[in-house]
Amino acid sequence: MAGHSKWANIKHRKGAQDKRRAKVFTRILREIMMSVKTSGPDPDANPRLRLAVQNAKGANIPKDTIQRNIDKAAGKESASYSEPTYEGYAPGGVAVFVECATDNLNRTVQDVRMVFNKYGGNLGTNGSLSFVFDHMGVFTIPQGHLEEDLFTMEMIDANASEIELNEGVFTVYVPFDSFGDMQKKLESMGITPENASLQRIPKEMVNPDFETAAKALKLIEMMDDLDDVQEVYHNLGLTDELINQME
Repeated sequence: MAGHSKWANIKHRKGAQDKRRAKVFTRILREIMMSVKTSGPDPDANPRLRLAVQNAKGANIPKDTIQRNIDKAAGKESASYSEPTYEGYAPGGVAVFVECATDNLNRTVQDVRMVFNKYGGNLGTNGSLSFVFDHMGVFTIPQGHLEEDLFTMEMIDANASEIELNEGVFTVYVPFDSFGDMQKKLESMGITPENASLQRIPKEMVNPDFETAAKALKLIEMMDDLDDVQEVYHNLGLTDELINQME
């Protein structure tokens, strides 16, 4: 899991911060709109929307922007989104799982296929990576005044699979089926996560040679930049040498 966390951290350091921030905002606001379309505009009656709003607040998106997008999604003329996923491989046998949100499926699949083809990968069939990733809940929580040992024990009692502490932030992993229970546990402790989401965590990392890894990383980065892409998951092991190249 550490490799996945390292990639998540790197994404926020690399490149133009304003561009990355804008992409994060877009993805969260799109998730809010999809949540409203799925189960209505009331966060109290819509757990998915409640989570999306929580993540929006964690990303410091203004309240009026959040509400404006809820109201827009509740309107009859708002766009309808579907949520396709795509699975394939980057150079070196690196598995790449792509989650999208789109109002135009033809455009999205063409863009995803183009990135795979252009950067030396190949698009596979859905389900082909089911053995590569675990679907898990992931919570990021600023440490603040939390005492590490005590907090860790509380998380283990709530069925956490793994707890990491890096740069003053806890990352807590839970099985897919325990996601809701962990939300309730944190609420009972008076803790609001900076982010809470369901993610695909690689079971094992792949470590090709540096040149191949750099090519795989390029594909992952270009996939992540597509407008319709919400999340990109992979199992590329990131060495210090590769990380330094990204800085």
